[in-house]
Amino acid sequence: MTAHRFGVRLSFALLAATFAAPCAIAQQADAPQKPGKMIHAGDVLSGELSAMKVRDAKNRGKRVATYQITSEPRRLPPPNGLCNLETGPETFQLIPTNDAQAAQLKSLSGKEISVKVDEIACAKDAGEMSEAIVTKWSVVAK
Repeated sequence: MTAHRFGVRLSFALLAATFAAPCAIAQQADAPQKPGKMIHAGDVLSGELSAMKVRDAKNRGKRVATYQITSEPRRLPPPNGLCNLETGPETFQLIPTNDAQAAQLKSLSGKEISVKVDEIACAKDAGEMSEAIVTKWSVVAK
């Protein structure tokens, strides 16, 4: 009887060690990241373009196409700074201002693109799915 309980305890201890060891190693390996470089008006932002459907609060919940670029962390100019993040935003929502921009982004969805940023701010409203919002931009040919 004692041997059986000892075996159960030993197997439980080995199981716990198996799951705990990778977690402890991962926590030690995570070094504090430095904030990304500053992005200014006129700079180019590159990354993969994703399409999302979001309900617009202003137009009675109508679904609108929204696009997002995932890139390396970037700091925004003051007063936005790091957008309350340690390294700066990594996801940037592109707001199309006309049908031509929306059609252009629709054709580039899922691809690596570059955009010239003219106006950028931190996300503040509930409908914004990204960490930062790019309101004025233009696609740059590679």
